[in-house]
Amino acid sequence: MNILLLGSGGREHALAWKLAQSSLLAGGGTLYAAPGNPGIAQHATCVGLDVTDHAGTIAFCDEHRIGLVVVGPEAPLVDGLADSLRGAGVPVFGPGQAAAQLEGSKGFTKDLCARAGIPTGGYERVSSEDAGLAAVRRFGAPVVIKADGLAAGKGVTVAMDMPTAEAAIREIFAGRFGPIDANGAGAEAVVEEFLDGEEASFFALTDGATIVPFASAQDHKRVGDGDTGPNTGGMGAYSPARVLTPALQAECMTRIIAPTVKTLSDEGMPYSGVLFLGVMLTATGPKLIEYNCRFGDPECQVMLMRLESDLGELLLACAENRLSAIQPPRFSDQTALTVVMAGAGYPGEPKKGGRIDGVAAAEATGAKVFHAGTRTGADGALLANGGRVLNVTALGRSVSEAQAAAYAAVDRLAAPDLFCRRDIGWREVARERG
Repeated sequence: MNILLLGSGGREHALAWKLAQSSLLAGGGTLYAAPGNPGIAQHATCVGLDVTDHAGTIAFCDEHRIGLVVVGPEAPLVDGLADSLRGAGVPVFGPGQAAAQLEGSKGFTKDLCARAGIPTGGYERVSSEDAGLAAVRRFGAPVVIKADGLAAGKGVTVAMDMPTAEAAIREIFAGRFGPIDANGAGAEAVVEEFLDGEEASFFALTDGATIVPFASAQDHKRVGDGDTGPNTGGMGAYSPARVLTPALQAECMTRIIAPTVKTLSDEGMPYSGVLFLGVMLTATGPKLIEYNCRFGDPECQVMLMRLESDLGELLLACAENRLSAIQPPRFSDQTALTVVMAGAGYPGEPKKGGRIDGVAAAEATGAKVFHAGTRTGADGALLANGGRVLNVTALGRSVSEAQAAAYAAVDRLAAPDLFCRRDIGWREVARERG
């Protein structure tokens, strides 16, 4: 079988690395990636393909006899690419446009929760700066402000005081996270109740009928040590998140995921793919913070480091509506932890073009370095080319051990224009130390 992977980030490098090990490619199958990156190119044939050109993507799949398309990032899903591919008879892992609104619109998800009785925080949808300011004053601080549409993981503000909340509303409706027209991330905002507790991520696979749990993780969104500074797309993660106990995972499945899948199906928007839910573990149980319709980044990297099952078989079973017929995913009982190396200035304007050396030395420790934002220079050198640049990922028998292994690999890199947090996994490390 030939497989096409769409995307160019650290998540997609992890997917390419794991898909390259799939039995689906046995016997001469080819893994293509569009557009890929230098790390992905180690495992796949990278091709130039404009995924916003649905007809061109379908033509590529036809010409290269693609048996499975794996959509890595969220934007092509929200754009309806999966619908176009399915309409052309191409198996695809990822939801259609209607179901992808779970990520494409925060307001859509909150309204669905209200209809389906899914536990989440109180909220109000607003479509102007004045309405947003009035809403945050009704909620009071602390309060959560979210741009409604896609904002590359940066459209959420947890405001602990009113000036911060009001500034967040003004930024959204000034177009910071996207155009303020009807299709932009700045067209609408959601003002939400602040939920107190510890946040974790839980993932499940579904073909629209069968749902199987995948894995848990805990991300670190703030840019600085001790969870300080602005939100980012994620500065590191570890898996499993032991705070999300088997009992809490079961509660997430029955009270959040199952009613979501059923409601979408009942309303003519069947969901197929991975469901990524961010949950707050409150004193009254897990409550949904948000849904994403793709594997998280950098959560994907740590989950796939632990995955022992054939990823290609799992994703194809989802795409072909036969998830109930295969064995559920199996994971190592080890912990995986990843540290994001980001460009100086991130999450603002990152410094690009800096040379990166020492990747082989880092991987010689047993770690895996996933490329998130890199390019190859004219002289063949590896260069930084994004906000989040590398994901240095390691395994250990505990979070403490995985953390030590990941930072030992980080310290073998020579990349003066990159920085990282030095406390990824700190909550669980503290619990392990008692």
